[in-house]
Amino acid sequence: MRTEQSTASADTWAAARGGDSAAFAAVFDAHRDRVFGQALRLLRSPHDAEDATALVFLEAWRRRNAVRVVDGSVIGWLLVTTNNVVHNLERSRRRYRAALERLPLPRIDEQPDHADAVGERLDRAGRDERVRSAFASLSAADQNVITLCVLEELSMSEAAEVLGVPAGTVKSRLSRAKSRLAGLTGADETGIDATGADATDVQTTIQGGAE
Repeated sequence: MRTEQSTASADTWAAARGGDSAAFAAVFDAHRDRVFGQALRLLRSPHDAEDATALVFLEAWRRRNAVRVVDGSVIGWLLVTTNNVVHNLERSRRRYRAALERLPLPRIDEQPDHADAVGERLDRAGRDERVRSAFASLSAADQNVITLCVLEELSMSEAAEVLGVPAGTVKSRLSRAKSRLAGLTGADETGIDATGADATDVQTTIQGGAE
């Protein structure tokens, strides 16, 4: 059963979908922080996360008739779109880096040696960054199902409605996504990784990535 809050949220989105810019601004105000937080988990740069957030809401306005509303809220659709926007940005960056790598390298004797400083920074990088990096390296589909079912704690049926797939598909995708994340973080079959962290620690690390 819908709460008064979810009904109000659904009514606001219905007005926004009809072209009411004030209603869309209200949706932006309600969900901007959560979208920004998700983008920051993946991009690790506040500036880049701001850009991604703007793109997400631009896409929401452009495709407002296609946005999926679950239990009166569009947050699930917005977070899935955030993951997709970030993946598109990362693909663009990879193409840019590939173009740079084709340029002639500077002479070694003209550049200072940063090897020691880089090594120190890598040594200081702990388990938290490894977990966040692992999450960021997952496919968009894996990120989507973990975002909805683990981070946002949506039910299987709610996540299925957001993604437009059967609940059984969500369940199998979630299982595979968790296995891939465990593999990337070095977790064994007991759920304990090489640093002694359990699955709850891993979830907390990802959730805290935007703080």
